[in-house]
Amino acid sequence: MTPIIAFRGVGKRFPGVVALDHVSFDLRQGECHAICGENGAGKSTLMKLLSGVITEHEGEILIRGEPAAFRGTRDAEAAGIAIIHQELNLVEQLSAAANIYLGREQRTPLGLLDDAAMEREAAALLAELECPIDPRTLAGTLRVGDQQLLEIAKALSLSSDVLIMDEPTSALTESEVARLDRVIARLRHRGVTILYISHKMDEVFRLADRITVLRDGRHVKTVDRTATSPREVTGWMVGRELADHGFHGVRSRGPQVLEVRRLTLPWPGHPRGYRLEDISLTLHAGEILGVAGLMGAGRTELLETIFGAAEPTWTGEIVVDGRPVRFMHPAEACAAGIAMVPEDRKRLGIFPDLDVAANVSLCGLRDAVRGGLVSRDREEALVAGPIRETGVKTSGPHAAITGLSGGNQQKCIIGRWLLAKPRILLLDDPTRGIDVGAKAELYQLIDRLCREGMAVILTSSELPELLSLADRIIVLADGRLTAEFSRAEATEQRILEAATGG
Repeated sequence: MTPIIAFRGVGKRFPGVVALDHVSFDLRQGECHAICGENGAGKSTLMKLLSGVITEHEGEILIRGEPAAFRGTRDAEAAGIAIIHQELNLVEQLSAAANIYLGREQRTPLGLLDDAAMEREAAALLAELECPIDPRTLAGTLRVGDQQLLEIAKALSLSSDVLIMDEPTSALTESEVARLDRVIARLRHRGVTILYISHKMDEVFRLADRITVLRDGRHVKTVDRTATSPREVTGWMVGRELADHGFHGVRSRGPQVLEVRRLTLPWPGHPRGYRLEDISLTLHAGEILGVAGLMGAGRTELLETIFGAAEPTWTGEIVVDGRPVRFMHPAEACAAGIAMVPEDRKRLGIFPDLDVAANVSLCGLRDAVRGGLVSRDREEALVAGPIRETGVKTSGPHAAITGLSGGNQQKCIIGRWLLAKPRILLLDDPTRGIDVGAKAELYQLIDRLCREGMAVILTSSELPELLSLADRIIVLADGRLTAEFSRAEATEQRILEAATGG
């Protein structure tokens, strides 16, 4: 049978970088084919070639046996190929329906926008995803998980034969992941081929028929899922055996640096009435406090409130070093020694128009100024330490931040805050969308900072991550604290029971 997609000796070179080097493998119609590899392995470049984002390359891409020469994304869509990007590409000022049909707007016989028709069809697509989003809701008002589902609905609207999913569950709750699994099953039943990119081995081994591994731009292996194991695939991805990164050594816990007492954050207009209710916690120097909970449980809102980034309508007390505080702006939290790495790296973390040095130096920019202007030499000297300390892999301090992998972008954000010398570091799902190798490096960095005396609050949508890193874990469900576990007490089952009311 002729493959629906065939890569034959595909290569792509950028100045100083070989992104893809003679990659060859096939996709069968109706299969779910997983693509695995570390960030920088060539996965994104390959998907951009297949979806028409990048048009020049070596070798051939065959669609149903015929050579394809895409001049842009419209050509790829016309050939039946759609992509769901990992990084969200929504116009926040437009409605959900308008985003789904952006560039393909439906019109009335008089040439006017047919908003009613688009909203009706958008509602049907969102219903297929079992997603209760009103098509008229502005995309910018949605949480990250709902925005991800909106991106999926946009791709489904193209009725494509091949659907590329790039880390589609990176911001989804477990129930949303289960919905997506059901959608994938229905699409495959209709003969749609799914090209599934994921760093999560449980997803790969749950969904994929076959697995292709890329490393350093080269094709390592394509294998039936039943003929391998997660550990073996991970080994192929990184080219080495990954050690167990459970940090089980005892950390030296210092004095209490933060206490939250009966924190409540109102939610006007919502039936529940609150985003957080009656939350109390403590944090000590040299300790990692994990925060578990499903999407919408209040993890991000808790960190934003502590950091002064939430609406100042909350009640209760936040006490830093024994002194009650009420930060009206993140700058006040920074001055008190608190730093926060946000959940949405692209929208709230990096400055895409600035280079690596400018992104890292922001928290210490005064030290780089000479005569009222930023000195390039001083800035380079300022950021050299944080770049080295966090292990950022970059061609130089003035490389484009957008050219770095997600893991290296995240290290830049952490390095930026190290210039401010914080005593409390708030990390909101810091490894979302990051490959296994980069995760291991970030785990080691977080553990080292903690052992040097920093106090850390870490939220994560991955329970093994919390179980590996945290000294204590609190669990939120619907804005309320439902459990607290020591490292010895915590298990995935007990945390999930507390997170779901089980």
